[in-house]
Amino acid sequence: MDRIDDYVEVVRHAVADYANATTFQASTFFSQDDEHDIYSVIVVPDLPRPFPARVVVMARIVGENIVIDEDTTDRPLYEALLRRGIPREKIILAYAGEQPPASN
Repeated sequence: MDRIDDYVEVVRHAVADYANATTFQASTFFSQDDEHDIYSVIVVPDLPRPFPARVVVMARIVGENIVIDEDTTDRPLYEALLRRGIPREKIILAYAGEQPPASN
């Protein structure tokens, strides 16, 4: 898999899958910005809110790389991307301290 268009589709679907997760007393929402190739899932707790809304997982395409800015799940997004054919060298775990390339 070498084409950026393929990466976009893989990342979009992999991130969107996290919005289908079962949550306890909260709702999850998939968000996408196709113009900037940014994809995320947020969790919003039911009222009364025991915790604030937060980003569960967020990834973006920067050049020919996939930058994962946040991943607070027990099933890491990078593993899902690897299973879908994305090479590890194309995945940057910014949330774990790996340095992303400069944004366009």
